[in-house]
Amino acid sequence: MSDIQIVLASDERAVEKGTKAWQLFADAPEIIAARVGGELKDLAYELADGDTVEGVAIDTPDGRDILRHSTAHVMAQAVQELFPQAKLGIGPPITDGFYYDFDVAEPFVPEDLVKIESRMKKIIKEGQKFDRREISDDDARTELADEPYKLELIGLKSTAGDAAEGASVEVGEGGLTIYDNLKRDGSVVWSDLCRGPHLPTTKRIPAFTLMRSAAAYWRGDEKNKQLQRIYGTAWETKEALEGHLHRIEEAQRRDHRRLGTELDLFSFPDEIGAGLPVFHPKGGVIKREMEDYVRRRHIEEGFEYVGTPHIAKEGLFYTSGHLPYYGEGMFPALELDGGDYRLKAMNCPMHNLIFRSRQRSYRELPLRLFEFGHVYRNEKSGVIHGLTRVRGFAQDDSHSYVTPEQAPDEIRHLLNFVLSLLRDFGLDDFYLELSTRDDSKPDKFIGSDEEWAVATKVLEDVCLESGLELVPDPGGAAYYGPKVSVQARDAIGRTWQMSTIQYDFNMPSAERFDLEYVAADGSRQKPVMIHSAKFGSIERFMGVLVEHYAGAFPPWLAPVQVVGIPVAERHADYLYEIRARLKALGIRVEVDDSDERMQKKIRNAQLQKVPFMLIAGDNDVEAGAVSFRYRSGDQENGIALDDAVARIVEAIQTRVQV
Repeated sequence: MSDIQIVLASDERAVEKGTKAWQLFADAPEIIAARVGGELKDLAYELADGDTVEGVAIDTPDGRDILRHSTAHVMAQAVQELFPQAKLGIGPPITDGFYYDFDVAEPFVPEDLVKIESRMKKIIKEGQKFDRREISDDDARTELADEPYKLELIGLKSTAGDAAEGASVEVGEGGLTIYDNLKRDGSVVWSDLCRGPHLPTTKRIPAFTLMRSAAAYWRGDEKNKQLQRIYGTAWETKEALEGHLHRIEEAQRRDHRRLGTELDLFSFPDEIGAGLPVFHPKGGVIKREMEDYVRRRHIEEGFEYVGTPHIAKEGLFYTSGHLPYYGEGMFPALELDGGDYRLKAMNCPMHNLIFRSRQRSYRELPLRLFEFGHVYRNEKSGVIHGLTRVRGFAQDDSHSYVTPEQAPDEIRHLLNFVLSLLRDFGLDDFYLELSTRDDSKPDKFIGSDEEWAVATKVLEDVCLESGLELVPDPGGAAYYGPKVSVQARDAIGRTWQMSTIQYDFNMPSAERFDLEYVAADGSRQKPVMIHSAKFGSIERFMGVLVEHYAGAFPPWLAPVQVVGIPVAERHADYLYEIRARLKALGIRVEVDDSDERMQKKIRNAQLQKVPFMLIAGDNDVEAGAVSFRYRSGDQENGIALDDAVARIVEAIQTRVQV
């Protein structure tokens, strides 16, 4: 048998014709798939001459996706063995897990999940083989005649990219493939329409668990039938699974929706509507501190504060391109004075009108405009989530108008601004994500290839200069230009998209707002417009902070910074004198003079996550001192009042966490 040439780990080698990918990695049990020429393949793939091959380990992002997709297939097999009338929807991997949708007569209950998980363990123990085969559309329709949702996906194959949620996971972009689950004797026990790849056998699933079930509309469309979705998770080791479950418990403890109620920060009254929060006095303190901080920082960074209305004539958003390219994200039109108006989804169109309000000179550039602009997005009810996904929110929205030559320096300036802001709020673990145009969908973006190339290169160069990790996000750009977003990791390692910087060469164009400045030579030139949002959404940023700190804000952000606790009623007046002194310094302080016992007052302050407690008894009053207690439970007695005040002031001014 003749040899063929392949490239493995940058080394060219000869292997026998007919060699399978698994044979290259026989001594590497962590390898569960292969990447051949950049495409993921099963280990059963037969190598071809000239292939470039690398192993895919189970503990990599691609490896986990393959593990989870294979586990979803095992779950679907178990469901159909236990519930033979169940019809299959889709079953893709998702972040940290997987799901599969089923059409069943009755919703799943927790006892069903226990049975399904038990049957899955049996299938895994059997070591069934995942076997791929190609099939024609007609043969697939015959074989899957009893699976109406699979038949629908086959019909959508020609437009899989636009078909719907999950469709491309099933049918891919080329011909159809089916994966059979084979017993050791080669007999088929279960099959599913899927593009793969999959694990070699079910025994390669080391650790999994089912999480919950929920209703889900077929293909994510509320006009379609409601199916039952089972969520699960799978990991490369039992330890990794246990770590994930621990993180989930910690995330639930930190859930900003629960803490928002417990700490009396905000609420979502039904009478107002979904995704429209109201801030209570304590939440208002945090929001005001955030606003005061970012307003001051913008002014220090050379921005000028402006203000614009919540609504505008509909034509403005046609000019900006938002209605043609982002219309589904905007609320329906409001009829007024015989014309249509829209709630604004972005502030940039109105800032452009401020720039255009008079002739501009190159000497004015960079011209930096900033506002707290309240915007409205027509989010679907299914994606609304506390403060982190709302329909109405305030953006610390800014726009820099620069010459093309000034654009790189302005982006550096904005990126440094963003990173320093995040650090001030206690977020210091981040990376950058560069969102670019999807060249396969030119109708979703405006501007020439040359303009996109220049804009993308400028952003990429500045990001690389920063020394931070840069992750590509192909197709994630706005319709008017590429963007870089700062992805910040919180206290338990979750990643949140925070600030964004966008390079826009389209809105200033003659076809849009026709923005101009007079250059040094007297000619009229087009500025580059750079969008930036430091918080992004104040509401979302606050939700992230609540979870990052688990509600225990650093003293400078805490709604109540100090609570005075008298040992007995006779000590309250002394603490009120201290309160007056602290209030004169701008410190937020309360005295708990309720009838509760002292220990209960301490407990209440800890539950409200107040940073400092000043406790006073007879000896403290006589000595002009206090017992200084931290919310951690640490306490120092007999601290001189001047020292106590100095500690509080320093903690607030330095933004430390206590």
